Amino acid sequence: MISLSDIPARGGSPFTPAFGVFALALLTAPFWLEPIGLYQYLGIEIAIWVLFALGFNLLFGYIGLHSFGHGAYLGIGAYAFGLFQQNVEVSLWGGLAAAIGAATLAGALVGCFVSHRRGIYFALMTIAFGQVFWFAAIKLHGATGGEDGLLGIPRPDLTVGPWQVDLSTNAALYWFVAVILLICIVAMWRLVNAPFGRVLQAIRQNETRARFVGYNVWLIKWLTFILSAAFAGLAGGLFAMAQESAYPDVMSLHQSGLIVMMVLVGGGLVSFWGPVLGVLIYFVARDIIGGLTEAWLLWFGLMFMIMVMLRPEGMAGLLHVLRQRAVPAGRRFFASAARTEQA
Repeated sequence: MISLSDIPARGGSPFTPAFGVFALALLTAPFWLEPIGLYQYLGIEIAIWVLFALGFNLLFGYIGLHSFGHGAYLGIGAYAFGLFQQNVEVSLWGGLAAAIGAATLAGALVGCFVSHRRGIYFALMTIAFGQVFWFAAIKLHGATGGEDGLLGIPRPDLTVGPWQVDLSTNAALYWFVAVILLICIVAMWRLVNAPFGRVLQAIRQNETRARFVGYNVWLIKWLTFILSAAFAGLAGGLFAMAQESAYPDVMSLHQSGLIVMMVLVGGGLVSFWGPVLGVLIYFVARDIIGGLTEAWLLWFGLMFMIMVMLRPEGMAGLLHVLRQRAVPAGRRFFASAARTEQA
């Protein structure tokens, strides 16, 4: 099985052909979603989950820490955004700062307990903490609304200096989320292709050897956990803004398992863009296959099982292997054609 380390680094510039294709699809989505039978809100949902998946992959794909309770930080960000709007003031930047800050704080706290663990012990502890946050969201009726959640969260206007943009429509909100996503992608690309990203991969391959050569493994794992939680919190704030509500269900073990499945199917273990493919595959299955049968999740689960058994590197890994095989085949074809012409 190939890994992230087997694909050559492209340096610090994120402006690769893959980024160009993704940016083009993202920025033109409002013009082709409805003509092909989809809806505007789907673009917002996909963009938010792509942000969540890419942040999660810092832990899962790059440093090899299997967090199965990561939906908690998405939910914490959503609740923090909603509580800020309802109890402090209606402010876009204030709400997003609260979402990021709350998720970062929660990630820092949990990271102190789990960063010295690895493998199944790390996974079980993240599940336990995720369930604690989910249970708290259900039981703290006065703050979170309990099982009913926070309802009526306003969508604040976008204010940049003297300019003010109304984000009450899905079209306007989509453009805002798309720009936020592109900025975060550039930041994450620079991070994972910097020396820090190579250290993450070194820890994933051999934590003992990384510690032996002088890296503070615990601190790096803790910082990565915090960064991943912060991106999840940002995604949660945008999610609460899009749905105008926050529910404890987004913190459930089910939601945490979904993000793991998306990243694995897409190939987050071998490619920066793997989580993007995984999110797209999931929402295509949900909205297209779901329109044909109510058992769409069964088919997605079967696809997940087949992918794990036959191609554990996911869709991105499969595409990488096919591309590597196609290049020598193309060279042989042109070499054979040249020999035939000479003859």
